[in-house]
Amino acid sequence: MSIIKPFKALRPQAQFAKQVASRPYDVLSSAEAKTEARGNHSSFLHITKSEIDLPETTDIHSQEVYDRAKENLTAFIKRDILFRENKDCFYVYRLIMDGRSQTGLVCTSSIDDYENDVIKKHEFTRPEKEQDRINHIKTTGAQTGNVFLAYRNVAALDEIVEKCVLTKTAVYNFIADDGIEHAVWIINDTDAINEITNIFEEEVPCTYIADGHHRAASAAKVRKTLGGNVSAAANYFLTTLFPASQLHIMDYNRVVKNLNGLSVTDFLAAIAQDFIVEEKGAEAYKPKQLHEFGFYADNTWYKLTAKPGTYTEDPIGVLDVTILQNNILGKLLNIHDQRTDKNIDFVGGIRGLGELEKRVNSGEMAAAFSLYPVSIEQLFSIADSGNVMPPKSTWFEPKLRDGLLTHLIYE
Repeated sequence: MSIIKPFKALRPQAQFAKQVASRPYDVLSSAEAKTEARGNHSSFLHITKSEIDLPETTDIHSQEVYDRAKENLTAFIKRDILFRENKDCFYVYRLIMDGRSQTGLVCTSSIDDYENDVIKKHEFTRPEKEQDRINHIKTTGAQTGNVFLAYRNVAALDEIVEKCVLTKTAVYNFIADDGIEHAVWIINDTDAINEITNIFEEEVPCTYIADGHHRAASAAKVRKTLGGNVSAAANYFLTTLFPASQLHIMDYNRVVKNLNGLSVTDFLAAIAQDFIVEEKGAEAYKPKQLHEFGFYADNTWYKLTAKPGTYTEDPIGVLDVTILQNNILGKLLNIHDQRTDKNIDFVGGIRGLGELEKRVNSGEMAAAFSLYPVSIEQLFSIADSGNVMPPKSTWFEPKLRDGLLTHLIYE
C-alpha cells in the first residue's frame, strides 16, 4: 500500500514559468549554475544554488548560503513570481524529449513509507550531500527538489492521467533552452483526487526511487530533527511518480585518470584475460547489448565482451557496472570504492560519447569506458531484493525542472 497526498504547491505565475524552471541543483556545478542564471533574475537557481549570488570565495555549505536561499525564496514570493495554491491538488507533469513523451503524477509521498521500505531504494547516499539538503530544507522550509519515483503500470491510473492531459488546459507549457518540452496540468476536483489516492493505496504495493535518493533521505532526516515541532506537511516529501513503461534509463559511463602504471598495450593484454577485445578504430563504440563495453584510449576505440565466468546471475552480479568493477576497475586499476576514489569520474549518457573522447584527448583522463544502460526491470529486481547498485549506475532523462512545483513543510 502506497500513501500519497495532494498538496498546495508553491509555483510560478504562468508568465514566469519558463524563466523560473531550472535544471536540478545536483547536475550543475556552482560555476555552471552562475552562467545558466546570468541575466535571469527569476531563475530558481537563485534558490537551489544560492551561492551564485555570493562572492566566489564563499563556502557553498556555509549557513550564509542557506540564509541567502531563504531570502531569495521570500523575495520571489513578494515579487509575485511565485504563489501558493489555495487548495490541495495533484499535478500532472509531462516531458517530451526527442519525440518521446513521459507523463507523471506530482504529489507528496509518505516519509513513513520511505522508512518502512514501501518506497524502495537502490543506491547508497553520501552524508555530506544529505547534510547539504537537510540544511537547505530546514532553513528555507521548502522541499525544492523533486524525487523521481517509478511504479509498475496500473491501467486505471494511466486512464486518469491521460484524460487529464486530453481534456484540461495546461497551466504551463513551454520548451526549455535544451529543447525539452515541459507541461503541467492541475487535478483539483475532490472525486479525482480521492480516486487516485485510493488506487495507490489498493493497487500500488510499492514505488521505487529512480532519481533523488539524497533528496528523499534528507526529507526524512529533517522530519527527525524537527522532533515535536514537526508539521503535518513535513511527514511527506515532494515526488513525481512515473509508470515504468514510460521510463528511459541512459548509460552512465566512466573515465579514469591513469592506468595504474600500465601502458595501453599492457592494459589491453591484461583485459584480454576476462574479455574478448576487438579494435574498432576512431569511431566511438556504443555497446549494443548487456555485457559489452567500449574502451577508449590513445585515439582508438575497442569493443570488450565479457567472457563466461566474469559475472554471476544474481541481481547485482549480472550488472555491467559490477562486471566492470570486479574485472577491470578493482582488479587492474586498484579502484575499490567508486564513490571516493579520485582516479575515477562519471559521465552521464546525455553528454554523449564525444564527452568521453574530449576528456581523454585533453589529457585530463587516460581512458574511458562506455556501458550498456541498466534496464528498469533490473532496477526493480535489485530494489526488491534489498540490495543496492554500485554508485552511478543509472542516468534518467529527461529530468524534472526545479521551481515549477515546490512543497512547503512549515504551515
